[in-house]
Amino acid sequence: MATCATPRPGVATALLAAALGGLLAGCSTAADGGTDVVLPPTEGAFDYQLGEAYGEPVDLDVVARDVTAQPLADAYNVCYLNGFQTQPGALPDWEDGDGGALLRDASGAVVMDPEWPDEAVLDPSTPQQRIAILAVMGPQIRDCADAGFDAVELDNLDTFLRFEGVDRDGALALATSYVEVAHDAGLAVGQKNAADVGADAREVAGFDFAVVEECAVFDECGTYRAVYGEHVLQIEYSDTLRDRGLTVEEVCALPDRAPLTVVRDRLLVGPDDAAHEREQCPAG
Repeated sequence: MATCATPRPGVATALLAAALGGLLAGCSTAADGGTDVVLPPTEGAFDYQLGEAYGEPVDLDVVARDVTAQPLADAYNVCYLNGFQTQPGALPDWEDGDGGALLRDASGAVVMDPEWPDEAVLDPSTPQQRIAILAVMGPQIRDCADAGFDAVELDNLDTFLRFEGVDRDGALALATSYVEVAHDAGLAVGQKNAADVGADAREVAGFDFAVVEECAVFDECGTYRAVYGEHVLQIEYSDTLRDRGLTVEEVCALPDRAPLTVVRDRLLVGPDDAAHEREQCPAG
């Protein structure tokens, strides 16, 4: 089951909005004309493969893979990008290009994510910083489209909740520009986590669907379903379920879990690895 979303204004609008102090960023007026983007199916086989891409075209209907991987033929493919932090190993490129796009502490040091210490936090708080970020990330979003992906998920929208100094409005303005770039390239755009953003992620930024981790564990699934309906791709991790004393069957029985819900191993390894785990909730 595939449905469409209307593209938002073009890239020029996003850059102009940034140059004018973000006054236009967040505008929800649909573009005239254009091609609708296709949302993920809400039934079939789903897998989350950021750690290792595997499988044959007949195996899956929906799959999420890293931007460095190739999409799976004959499936709906979601391209993973870190939209609000740097990719692992990419910090020198950001420092050489425009260090002003990086969040810095009071001493001037670049702020690193303590949970992912090889990722620096981006700072979209000003129009100039957003332009600098888009100069790097815009081409990567278009790379997803050129590779044959159908959609893109943008990780770490919630940096403004986790790091002092990241402006909420700036983060949503950057998200809005990301959505415009993706829609112009023919990609649907998935909100990644950040339940606390609520309906603003869709109404202000224009996200089309959600990709959510551990919403069952944190009792957040209903929040996403209220905004996106059935268009939620849900991933739970087996180690957390065991730590919480939850079974896969209990997760799958939750009334607000997404139609496409999969339980994976934490590192998302392939089936040849002894640590590989994957179990999908049945339809219904």
